[in-house]
Amino acid sequence: MPTLIQLTRNKRKRWKHKNKRIALQNCPQKKGMCLRVYEMTPKKPNSALRKVARVLLTNRKRINAYLPGIGQNSLQKHSNVLVRGGRIKDLPGIKYTMVRGKFDLVRLQGRENARSKYGGKCYKRGKYEGKKF
Repeated sequence: MPTLIQLTRNKRKRWKHKNKRIALQNCPQKKGMCLRVYEMTPKKPNSALRKVARVLLTNRKRINAYLPGIGQNSLQKHSNVLVRGGRIKDLPGIKYTMVRGKFDLVRLQGRENARSKYGGKCYKRGKYEGKKF
């Protein structure tokens, strides 16, 4: 706790919000190109392999981005992807997530729950009724 003399000399500074996703440069998403697609093991209590890619963004920054959902066969070197913010708790250093259903990263087929996260189509009504791709 500062003394009164210390406070008169220099006032309290306002706390500034620090941007945790600096590679996106205050943009909601950025386009990038995959340099390498690989698997990573998570932190201690978990053990499944997680799919991760090294991505070169359009602003020439290189980041590691997580690939959500099942399967990444469509993704390979030089694939175009869209990257958004969103860290993965059990992968240290991974602060970005790829958006499915955009550019070369295919959407998840037949996904019924949490479709917006994986680019899934709604199969319940209209032209997709009863169809599973």
